[in-house]
Amino acid sequence: YVAVPTQVDGMGRTAVEALDAANGNVIWEYVRPTGGPSRTKTLGIFEDLIIFGAPDNYIVALDANTGKVRWETQSTGGLSSGTIVFGDKVLTGRTCNGQRANCYIAAHDARTGKEAWRFYTAAGSDDPTGDATWGGAPEATRTASTWGLGGSYDPSRKTIYWGVANPTPNTRAARHGGNVDAIPRTAPADLYSNSTVALDAETGKLRWYFQHLPGDDWDQDYTNERILLRTKVSPDPKFVKWLNPDIPKGQERDIVMNVGEGGGIFALDRTTGQFLWANPFPYDDPNFLISNIDGKTGKTTINWDVVLKQPGEHHVICAYNTKSYWPMSYHPGKNSLYIPYADDCLDMTRAIGSPGPRGAPPTPGNAPERRFGTRRPGSDPEKFGGLAKVNVATGEITRLYEGPAPGNGATLTTAGDLVFWGDLNQKFRAFDADNGKILWEATLGGPIQNSTITYRVNGKQYVAVITGLGAVTQSLFNRAFTLPN
Repeated sequence: YVAVPTQVDGMGRTAVEALDAANGNVIWEYVRPTGGPSRTKTLGIFEDLIIFGAPDNYIVALDANTGKVRWETQSTGGLSSGTIVFGDKVLTGRTCNGQRANCYIAAHDARTGKEAWRFYTAAGSDDPTGDATWGGAPEATRTASTWGLGGSYDPSRKTIYWGVANPTPNTRAARHGGNVDAIPRTAPADLYSNSTVALDAETGKLRWYFQHLPGDDWDQDYTNERILLRTKVSPDPKFVKWLNPDIPKGQERDIVMNVGEGGGIFALDRTTGQFLWANPFPYDDPNFLISNIDGKTGKTTINWDVVLKQPGEHHVICAYNTKSYWPMSYHPGKNSLYIPYADDCLDMTRAIGSPGPRGAPPTPGNAPERRFGTRRPGSDPEKFGGLAKVNVATGEITRLYEGPAPGNGATLTTAGDLVFWGDLNQKFRAFDADNGKILWEATLGGPIQNSTITYRVNGKQYVAVITGLGAVTQSLFNRAFTLPN
């Protein structure tokens, strides 16, 4: 089952299609009659229902056999995250569209579409602890979305783990009336932006949170997937920059791990949210967006040296879109994450003055915010993209593959010790999970995107990917394909 863009009478629309898994033939197609092409990241499956977030902000359940609508429920914001089913509930994240009222994670009954609960990801007056971290910013326009990949579910704890994106507008000054110090430099600031939130699956109540980046100044998201696993926790100071000295070495824990768009690997205790260890990723650079993490408390500190403190100030911030909505994977036999990444940074200049009305000429002397991706200073352009194996017990990073073309494709690991991953140069590869040796590769019809799955039909095993262009894909092309060869 896939969600694809389509057209009706020249107008962009979204279709959900059921494909024959053996030959790719379309079995049925449902075209949403309103809304444009969808940016949804996932489709949910529950019993005989296919559930998707439509571009007109309806959550729609389709009959898996016929494609007929069984129920639909109106939502708000933009359902870019897609749908994911935990137990008998459909979870959705969304864009905020400039209003706190749209900034929430919602749970709906999978059988009826009735809303069960919602958790607001930009704290307001109904949450005094979180409210105090916004430095008096107007409540109605506080935003921190969940636009990216959905979270994970621990059925034994009945807990959902979800990542929240950056606060907007992008800069501290724009959010806080020009005062970059209206909020702290150390967490918490502008909750629950750039945080992992752990929610009670039945009620949506907050159990704990951990803020990865306090008071973001550059639109560096910590949304997207959370990986749940059990491991001995033995971070090695040779490999890990920040670790909790109070954790007995070798203690077995249930943990949750994530990688931010702006870089950094984090390991947290799944029950309490206690900080275990973290490391800059893909590289430790002086311009890395986090300057320090207190090992005992886990409180993170923004890198003040690259905060845009004055109008027109310019910095390069690392990293940038290093691992976004293309998910990583975990191999339990190797006790390792396999992480696709781009060795990319952000070149950003703060706006001068206030922007005028949309479409109006700029006020003399004013200049808009400027931002674009740039290769990390001093990096090797022949190693712009890569695939890293990270031992989750020790934190050791092994670079299995490096090349000039990064990827927007997911990694997929198998019990046969394969890692599948594809890049923007249309190359889809199978790697050896131990040493990164390329076992085979195929050139596909476009850049490999987002999801990679494997399945068996009539005794034959398949691996399937989606190809095509996307906004992030196109922004990487000018840095991936400007080499002499």
